[in-house]
Amino acid sequence: MNSPMASMVACAGSSGSIEARMRYLIAILALAGVVVSALALHVHYCVDTQPCSINEKWDCGIVNHSDFAEVAHIPVAAIGIAGYLVLAGLALARQRALLFLAALVGLGFALRLTFIEEFALQVWCLYCVISQTVIALIVLLSGGWLGKEYLELKRAGGGA
Repeated sequence: MNSPMASMVACAGSSGSIEARMRYLIAILALAGVVVSALALHVHYCVDTQPCSINEKWDCGIVNHSDFAEVAHIPVAAIGIAGYLVLAGLALARQRALLFLAALVGLGFALRLTFIEEFALQVWCLYCVISQTVIALIVLLSGGWLGKEYLELKRAGGGA
């Protein structure tokens, strides 16, 4: 028998399932960002030829050894590791608004670095491009997750 209460419980269960999946997907992406940033940090401290040094236009070593690879003597890759860990923590803690804002800050920082690669260095870092993709995906997913919460609150308040 399908009662209205059973329908509501089923709906809430699927919504919770979507929330859990979104939370974990964002956390997994953030952990992927940690891995990519750790690889870039390794390049920052290593002088050997790296596997990401492909040709004169794609060379992580040039990018990670440039004057732009540090902010206040802190490697940009280390800042990336810390930032991605914060994003993972915010996702797991269900802090949608803070997650979205922090991801936007991360995207802005990554875009600044992308412009430096394009216009100042004229060399691309494969790890940086992967990180740019990861942070862009986190922004999109966290924005969608926050928007879903907004719509749910609006519906609950009778605004829809």
